Amino acid sequence: MAQIIINVDGKEYPCRPTMGALLRFKRETGREVSNMDGSIEDLCTFLWCCVCSAAKREGMKFDMSLMDFADQLETDVIENWLKQNQGMLDDNNQEQQKKT
Repeated sequence: MAQIIINVDGKEYPCRPTMGALLRFKRETGREVSNMDGSIEDLCTFLWCCVCSAAKREGMKFDMSLMDFADQLETDVIENWLKQNQGMLDDNNQEQQKKT
């Protein structure tokens, strides 16, 4: 999946669903990402995990706690992130269908 850039508290951060993000989510919630319930808590937590992982991968300092991140996060950031992820998932599904 392509990387998304999100803006939190006036600063841009990379955001990507990596294996590290999946592991962080499991450690934070005790559940697999596939068991997300669609709640704001789960969405915010997974978004934070994706930013933590992508920032680390890029060598960028990101030391916000989950709550600090949530306090700075505007709701439109989550909405845009969900729309962008859905677009990427749709593109990936179309590519997979072409291959079969």
